[in-house]
Amino acid sequence: MIAGAALAWKSLPPAQRRMILILSAAVALANVAQPYPDLAPLQHGPTVILLLASPWLLRRWPLSNGSAACLLLFLLLHTLGARWIYSYVPYDRWSRALTGTDLSSHFGMARNGYDRLVHFSFGALWTMPVAQAARRYGGAGRGWSLAIAFAAIGLGSALYEIFEWLLTVVAAGDTADYYNGQQGDMWDAQKDMACAQVGSIAAVLLLLRRRA
Repeated sequence: MIAGAALAWKSLPPAQRRMILILSAAVALANVAQPYPDLAPLQHGPTVILLLASPWLLRRWPLSNGSAACLLLFLLLHTLGARWIYSYVPYDRWSRALTGTDLSSHFGMARNGYDRLVHFSFGALWTMPVAQAARRYGGAGRGWSLAIAFAAIGLGSALYEIFEWLLTVVAAGDTADYYNGQQGDMWDAQKDMACAQVGSIAAVLLLLRRRA
C-alpha cells in the first residue's frame, strides 16, 4: 500500500504535487489554536480524506493543472471558512484593519456572508474540472460536458444541503446549528444552492467565451 501510494505520488505532475502540499499546510495551519475544536473534525475531516486520496485519484483520473488549481483554490477557501465554522470568519475585522471600514456595513449585510462566497466558488471553480472529466472519461462533447457540469453542481449542492439537514436530525441542536451556519435564515439552503448555480453559470459563460 505504501509503495502504491509512493508510486501514485511520483506519477503526478510536479505542479500538482505542490498543490497537495500547499493544501496540506493550509489545513495544518487552520487547526493551530483551533477556536472551535469540537467542530473541527466535521469541518476539516473530508478535506483530510481527500488529501490522502488525491494522489491515487489524480493518477487514476488525471486532470490538467488548470483544473487542479481550481479545486485547490476552492479547498483553500473552504479551509479558511472551516477554521471559523463559516459563521464567524472575521473578514470585517480584517477589512477594518486594512481599510478602516468593514465589509458588512459597506455592502449592507446583516449576516456573515463568507458561506455564500464559498457556495458561489463551488459552482465557479468546480465547473471546469467536472466538464473536463466529462469530456475525457465520459466521451461528452464540449457543449454537453458543460451542461453535465452545470447539472452536477446542482446535484452536489442539493446532496450537501441534505447532508446538513440529516446532521441536524442526529446531532445535538447547538452543534448542528453551528455546523450548518444557517444564522437564522430559513431559506439558507435554497440561497446556498442558488449561489452555486450562479457561480456555475458564470464559469460556463467564461469557458464558452474562451472557446470563441
